[in-house]
Amino acid sequence: MSDRATSFSVSLPDWVAGEIRDVPAHLPTAQERMALVHRLADRNHREGSGGPFAALVAERDTGRVLAVGVNVVLLSGLSSVHAEVVALSLAQQVAGNWDLGAAGRPATELVVNWRPCTMCLGATLWSGVGHLVIAGEGPECEQLTGFDEGPVREDWRDQFAARGLTIESDVLRDGAIRTFGEYGSGSPLVYNARQGNR
Repeated sequence: MSDRATSFSVSLPDWVAGEIRDVPAHLPTAQERMALVHRLADRNHREGSGGPFAALVAERDTGRVLAVGVNVVLLSGLSSVHAEVVALSLAQQVAGNWDLGAAGRPATELVVNWRPCTMCLGATLWSGVGHLVIAGEGPECEQLTGFDEGPVREDWRDQFAARGLTIESDVLRDGAIRTFGEYGSGSPLVYNARQGNR
């Protein structure tokens, strides 16, 4: 039985602390929050931590950043630690609660550099955040990077709305397209386990 794992842990790459050291505690606008997400996503793939994806969780009204996350699949060897999952998990640790929308707590939002994949849409729904800010949605992420974002329902926006989550899209969209294009123009490592088996 000694070969069975009973725990795992995930940490942000060391470079993230330096990247956010001078970032103000409050980023008042969606554009400021997304600009930081783009900066982290661009550096993440260049550092080899994971794909060109980043996210942050903030208090919606004040802009106080609770946590940032980057995709650490390559760094950790764990397929589930996408940027959204990392940011949401760290924010939940800061909040001391799995429900980021719990009564008496400030409203929170998740900011991501593209529409979340299938797994991360689910993680967003169950996290308690009340608002999702994305740089964009559509086929460009898959086309430019080669990643498979999974079978996302066409009515995903309606599903979010039915559960009380609002969505803001096309926030600094060009920044995401630029990062995805740069990632895909080299020899990108596409680490989907089901490559070619969609």
